[in-house]
Amino acid sequence: MKETQVLNAAWWLLLGATAVTFVLGEMGLVAVGSGWALAGLWVLTSIKGVVVTQVFLEMRHAPPLWRWLLLGWLGLVLALIALAYAVGRG
Repeated sequence: MKETQVLNAAWWLLLGATAVTFVLGEMGLVAVGSGWALAGLWVLTSIKGVVVTQVFLEMRHAPPLWRWLLLGWLGLVLALIALAYAVGRG
């Protein structure tokens, strides 16, 4: 794939994931604490983070150490958010 096609595909993926997130929020599924909706949001957030890191920050072409450091940071942040949510729910 050409670089322009990769960027366009990534942009459409991010746009679609954001639209799904918006719809779930507007439907109120997240507010009532639906486990499936929250898991879906977590997965979408993970996918969006990886796409931004790999495509828009161009970590696909970076040395493996930098790529794994950024993906590890993303994983740590997502894990801490999940932990904070779990602790907050009691």
